[in-house]
Amino acid sequence: MDKQRIRERVWDALEAEGIARFPFPPHGRIPNFDGARDAAERLAGTPEWQGATAIKSNPDSPQLPVRRRALAEGKTVYMAVPRLRDEQCFVRLDPATIDDTDRAAAISHMDEYGEQIGPDEIDSIDLIVSGSVAVTEEGARIGKGEGYSDLEYALLRELGLVDDDTPIVTTVHERQIVDDAVEIEAHDVPMDCIVTPERVIRPTGGQKPAGIDWALLDEERIAEIPVLKRFC
Repeated sequence: MDKQRIRERVWDALEAEGIARFPFPPHGRIPNFDGARDAAERLAGTPEWQGATAIKSNPDSPQLPVRRRALAEGKTVYMAVPRLRDEQCFVRLDPATIDDTDRAAAISHMDEYGEQIGPDEIDSIDLIVSGSVAVTEEGARIGKGEGYSDLEYALLRELGLVDDDTPIVTTVHERQIVDDAVEIEAHDVPMDCIVTPERVIRPTGGQKPAGIDWALLDEERIAEIPVLKRFC
């Protein structure tokens, strides 16, 4: 099934069934959901989480409890600048320098508490947390459709900051797990761990991209993302 049709179906269901949470509507975004805090709590019990000292997280609302938990536990959090629009395309939240970790974890305050840095200034990433619109139990992820999450991973892979062993997780509501046949293309990043408020799913298989797929990037998009120029 076409990915956009799956997105629309999931967005509609979250809204109609009262699962979606602020911001509204859920459509066109990584949707927030009832139980996001419970999913973060369950994630915190996994070995992937417990073994991580630095995580790269998406900035969206459903993963706010994940970011808050990370900072409260002393984990460094990295988030990408929206659309990778700057040469210094990441923000580092260092809990050692933050006096209000709850506030700092929100995207609206990341500039206030975080330090904008280039990818060369990232020491290491032990865990990647991705937001999803939908995901299959086999680990195929569907995002908003803009491709930035996959591109951020590819960039980190090019720089040697992540590899095949770096776990990638997503927190979602059970209603976001779909049984459609979703094709994973070469640039798509499969999930190693799917966490809902009720359970943890560990897909097996799924080849992670080895780097940037330049065939997907036209000259206009490369020009809009300054950090890509170092690889051209």
